[in-house]
Amino acid sequence: MILFPAIDLKEGRCVRLEQGDMAKATIFNEDPAAQAQRFEAQGFEYLHIVDLDGAFAGKPMNALAVEAILKRIKIPAQLGGGIRDLKTIEAWLGKGVSRVIIGTAAVRDPDLVRRAAKLYPGRIAVGIDARDGFVAVEGWATASALAAADLGKRFEDAGVAAIIYTDIARDGVLRGLNIEATLALADALTIPVIASGGLASLEDVERLLKPDCAKLEGAITGRALYDGRLDPAQALKLIRLAKAPA
Repeated sequence: MILFPAIDLKEGRCVRLEQGDMAKATIFNEDPAAQAQRFEAQGFEYLHIVDLDGAFAGKPMNALAVEAILKRIKIPAQLGGGIRDLKTIEAWLGKGVSRVIIGTAAVRDPDLVRRAAKLYPGRIAVGIDARDGFVAVEGWATASALAAADLGKRFEDAGVAAIIYTDIARDGVLRGLNIEATLALADALTIPVIASGGLASLEDVERLLKPDCAKLEGAITGRALYDGRLDPAQALKLIRLAKAPA
């Protein structure tokens, strides 16, 4: 199980939103690259980055901040937000992003996902952000009539590396992960699923290490790390112990 610390970028700063609302942004670090370096020093093995402005604009908006992060860390990073064409995918992979996350374009242009996954095996993920079970796009500002599982099934044979499933209602509000919905999605798909939205405490990490969650690739954590509710050392120790041979 991989625990991904999240760096959400707004106007070049590291922030956290509440339920995807750009008007409810809390700035946690003016230097995202320093924050990324801190996460690496704490022992995290994979970074999750989102260009929030890019998600709304439909194109990269925090490129300088992302590039600064990539220069400061040695661990792999996945990036989402404003990635809606092959040129942008190629550019980010060429700059050192390990895996790109396609969200809005997965709904609007599913063929892009299939083409990219074929060209870059293991390096394309799909972000499924859902409100009440239905997919939201364009920085979560627009609701669709598409169910999360139905979107995931579109890419079953496409070679997608992972599905990142976010329950918008829980994102940034520390209510705990929506394990039930995440596992239901994982049960419906063969693509590995990563849980996102609401991870609040060490108890959530313990829950993720239960046998029924073994099918999940991991989970993303944000606000709980920044405000001290989740101790990185304790969380990573739990994960290491769970991976150790009996």
